[in-house]
Amino acid sequence: MLDRFVVVPASYLYLLREGARGPEVLLQLRQGTGYMDGHWAAAAAGHIERGESAPQAAAREATEELGIADVALDFELTMHRTQGHAPIDERVDFLFSARSWSGEPRLMEPDKASELAWCPLAALPEPTVPHERIALAHLGAGTGYLSLGFENAG
Repeated sequence: MLDRFVVVPASYLYLLREGARGPEVLLQLRQGTGYMDGHWAAAAAGHIERGESAPQAAAREATEELGIADVALDFELTMHRTQGHAPIDERVDFLFSARSWSGEPRLMEPDKASELAWCPLAALPEPTVPHERIALAHLGAGTGYLSLGFENAG
């Protein structure tokens, strides 16, 4: 029998606005999740559920994690990532941005994040989740696809 791997899909939403020092992104400080706690990350992100599209997942996460609706999603890029030869599931992340939504973003899951903050894109806080730091550097660049952790990645 073949040893098949699993690809885990997720959607990330980066809310953007113009700040005094240029573009800002809304980030959350992770806590209590067991993954990258103490790191800054997308204010809304999560696994795509069965029967759900990537944009639907991003919109759902916006409501669940930030209490906002009517999010005008812009597709940014897809990131396919792994950790080299480590025996982990591969990840496929669909990244979206938005500059328009209804409601005021607020922390809806305080057991998973301790803080929300608008951060300058040019000066992200430390520490930021490493693969998200890379993704944030590509917002608006028309990159389309990124791969991380693969030998001879194209």
